[in-house]
Amino acid sequence: MSWFAWRNDHLVLKLRVQPRARQAGVDGLHGDRLRVRIGAPPVDDKANTELLGLLAQDFDLPRRAVAIAQGGHGQQKTVTLQSPRRLPGWFTGLGGLPCPAGEPSLDSLPRSSLPT
Repeated sequence: MSWFAWRNDHLVLKLRVQPRARQAGVDGLHGDRLRVRIGAPPVDDKANTELLGLLAQDFDLPRRAVAIAQGGHGQQKTVTLQSPRRLPGWFTGLGGLPCPAGEPSLDSLPRSSLPT
């Protein structure tokens, strides 16, 4: 998996989060992860709350449609977005592709149905 993957209509992002940044926003790729700067400190879930709100806003989703799947207490996180309504310019600018219409992603197929 690169920094993003589609699993049916869910978008999965691999992130590297920098809390206490001067300016919040997406800052390009950092290795195989998307680098996101957050102004909030990593205390009492403030940084996670800001991160999820930022992604929800960028992808035009309600906050409840964005969740941290892995890395809740670290800088490296995996986030799932349920059926994004739009793809922000930074996503496509960094090589992100829209969900293949009508076709499940390889990640969502059972192992026996993967092409050989």
